[in-house]
Amino acid sequence: MNKQPPKGSEARKRKDPPGSGNSSSNPSGGQQNNARTHKRAKLQDARQIRTQPSDAALKDGELDLQAFLSAREFEIRALESSMRKSKAASTTRAFQKVPRGMRRRTASHNVKRVPKRLRARAAKEMAEDNTPTVDARKRRPRTTRARIRAEMGKRLRLLAERKRKRVAKQSAGAEADGSKEGAADTASKPTVHTRAPKPKIRRNVPNEPPKPKSKFRKRQIDKTWLPTHLWHAKRARMTAPKDPLWRFAIPLTPNDKCYRPTHRATGDKGAVVWDMSYMSTIGLYGSEEGIGRVLVALGLPNQLFTDKKHQKWRSGLRKQSGMLSKERKGVRKDIGPATIIWNPETTQEAATEGQAKPPRRPQRQVFLRVHPSCFFEMINELTVLVKAQTPQCYVEDLRFEIGSIELVGPSSTEALLSVLHPYHTKADAEEQHAKVFRSLAGVTNPASLPPGALLSFSIMDPRLRSPPKRVQADLEDVSVSETLTKWPVTENVQPYGLFDRRARFQAGVLPSQKSLDRRKGVATPGTELGITARDPSIPIILFSSRPASGGQAQGSWTLMTPWKCILPIWYNLVKVPLSSGGNPRLGGLNELRQVAFEHAVPWFPGDYLGTDAGTEWELEQRAKRKADWERRPKGKRVAWESLDLGAGRKGEAGDGLACDFEHLFGLPKDALPKKGDEDLAILESDAEEDSMDVDTAKDADGKTKTKTKEKVVRQMSHESLSQIHRLSMSAFSTLCKAGNPKTNPSSPPHQTITVALTFTGRGVAGPCARIYRLPTQNPIVVLPSTQAEVPATPSQPGGGGVSSLPSDLRDQWLGRLSKSKTSHTNANTPYPPPRRIPADADMATRKKLVAGSILNPTGGPLPWPWETAQTKGNKIDIGGQHPLCPGEEDLIGFVTTGAFCLADGKGRAVGSIAVDKAMEAITFAKDKGKPGEGRLCVVRNAGESVGWLARWEVV
Repeated sequence: MNKQPPKGSEARKRKDPPGSGNSSSNPSGGQQNNARTHKRAKLQDARQIRTQPSDAALKDGELDLQAFLSAREFEIRALESSMRKSKAASTTRAFQKVPRGMRRRTASHNVKRVPKRLRARAAKEMAEDNTPTVDARKRRPRTTRARIRAEMGKRLRLLAERKRKRVAKQSAGAEADGSKEGAADTASKPTVHTRAPKPKIRRNVPNEPPKPKSKFRKRQIDKTWLPTHLWHAKRARMTAPKDPLWRFAIPLTPNDKCYRPTHRATGDKGAVVWDMSYMSTIGLYGSEEGIGRVLVALGLPNQLFTDKKHQKWRSGLRKQSGMLSKERKGVRKDIGPATIIWNPETTQEAATEGQAKPPRRPQRQVFLRVHPSCFFEMINELTVLVKAQTPQCYVEDLRFEIGSIELVGPSSTEALLSVLHPYHTKADAEEQHAKVFRSLAGVTNPASLPPGALLSFSIMDPRLRSPPKRVQADLEDVSVSETLTKWPVTENVQPYGLFDRRARFQAGVLPSQKSLDRRKGVATPGTELGITARDPSIPIILFSSRPASGGQAQGSWTLMTPWKCILPIWYNLVKVPLSSGGNPRLGGLNELRQVAFEHAVPWFPGDYLGTDAGTEWELEQRAKRKADWERRPKGKRVAWESLDLGAGRKGEAGDGLACDFEHLFGLPKDALPKKGDEDLAILESDAEEDSMDVDTAKDADGKTKTKTKEKVVRQMSHESLSQIHRLSMSAFSTLCKAGNPKTNPSSPPHQTITVALTFTGRGVAGPCARIYRLPTQNPIVVLPSTQAEVPATPSQPGGGGVSSLPSDLRDQWLGRLSKSKTSHTNANTPYPPPRRIPADADMATRKKLVAGSILNPTGGPLPWPWETAQTKGNKIDIGGQHPLCPGEEDLIGFVTTGAFCLADGKGRAVGSIAVDKAMEAITFAKDKGKPGEGRLCVVRNAGESVGWLARWEVV
């Protein structure tokens, strides 16, 4: 009889290792022990502790002391032996001992995922129990692209081997011929020393990215790699290859679990480091007056150029950060935040200022460091402004000339001191800024430095001091306090080397790692390499920043240096042994947002919906949320139209997958283009199912561009959101201090402000959560009529009007504020009982609630729910616990970033609210004599009916 093939779980069982016996083919009945049986017996023997009964010590009712002690001695020795055997019996696998951050599931079948010290043991264990292992070389390609790539790699290897053999054969033939004539000709030819070409920097136009190596050129067609891309690609999740972010391949988050470690490293101990080379640097050159007029036109206050207290900034000793804007049709529109740094004047230029007629007007240089999402908008506006100046100024695109690294954490200063060694050939030639920097040992918070503190000096190649050593700080040294108080950086200030194009180019021509290894091999072990003529100096600019929230929050360090010098600095920075233990942690874009969120600082561009960059970010997030929502089955995704908000209201307010400011301000969200427009034809076109719905056209360069319905709809949404304007904190404060706080009629419509939300009690809000103000009017509730012949007018479900809401809704939410204050005193206090029996409770629940309320000595029985034929479907609360959310007339904004904050131990959020509705709430509270209630709000997550009380503050 033929045997049937195994089915189900039997076919998936792990096969026996080769050489093991099989019970069906073994005539002795399976007595031959295989490796698995031997290992099982070994483990069982190690886990069994042998004992002796105490009966042998009793003879005729008397205790034999010697026999009793011998039995106990035997048991103790057996216990010790078992402990030794169990330790050596391999009760744990090698992959179970990997560090906390590594993934154990991957390591269980791939020895390359196990640390090197455990790989031999892991390979032995996998061979013993026949674990199916992974070998990338033997893995068959599963897709057509992978198969073609594998075949191409095989062909390239064959071609390379043929070329190597051909070259070796030719060189061997030349040596055999012994052609002295050819050798003499070769020796007589002069040696030509070539140098790397300087990158071309064009004026008033954006520059092209640097030409990558031919090996990686194909992967950077539509994006640019950071200097540390290869290092990050092995340790972090990067942006998708076909979906770059801001024209760069940016690390999003490390592969390890890092949310809580990042919180601890940025606040308690350690440091987090980011490669911020994707930040754009723009050079502005011209006379000081012309540069001042350009910066004032970009929205900087005029006091920065006239007041004496800002003289240090204009002298290049401080940095200034602020929001830049542009003016269109008499209305200012924010572009994005920027950091502005002046280059100090030379001694000769400063001396000519005292003359009556200076021979030449001094030229000043300014760096503007902006976010890449608003780079093109910024440089286009700068180009228009500089061309209107007399004498004319000019701008340069320095995005790929200057890179940057950012550090946050108590050990950030220590890490920089371990890597940045000042460059000087003589002991007395050290720069003043370098001396100040070396005296900062012991600083645990960069925010303790003077506001806008800036240092600029030259450092040596970090590889000359590799590996970095731990910095020993003297805790009893008081010179740090004197340095922070006096901050002696005004003596002998020279122009910064990073502004010099030649210095940047020379710093990028670093010696190869092989040459440094040869020098280390010749030098005495343990000695540091000295500086030679081939070791260039690396100019840097180092400045500190403090969060706008103030308090004891950690500040940050930003290091600006030439683009090609980022990688050697980075390699040493991530290897610094910190005094608190470990090394600086890697941070990605998500960690950058996390730090800003914990500091209650809005993150650009995600929390700046009043800018074009923020609008683009919001539209991208909408598309991602919609794709995720559509990917879910209908039974597992939120049905927005059936959401029950209580009081007969059905459906979500606006689009549940977006911060729907179009719905809030009544802007046209899906308005059709004008008649005869190309976009209208695309929307009205009815294509077949198997054809692509595209429309091709050609741009000014002759390249074919494609338009789809999604792109047209996104463009229309961008036009609607671009009508929103962001109001600054100072302007809103001035508006609130006015006697009659109302928005100016001449101000642009649809103004918003960025706020930080702090929950008064429980509650966590996520992105797209709705923000309501407390009801500013008392709605009239329709009560059931006492006469059966004259029923009350039923409320229309889904009407959403104020007539269907409780009359004391505002008082209910204010009552939650008092309860949240008392709940902090005792965390074990039970949740307050419901004020009324829920209308949707069954009879058993109603009886239980009534009985409990009667037995409660502090309160009377609960009122019966208002549920009649007229009011059925209208809820006055949610489950008897939560008040209803206010109506759509009280909707004032949306949450852009929200989560549980580890710094506060409760929920926190950042969002944007409408200025006019916020001012109405503040005015209403002032008229009642309770101005503190004007900043209270109710936050409700999209797709949920429960709201949470919070307080907003402008940031």
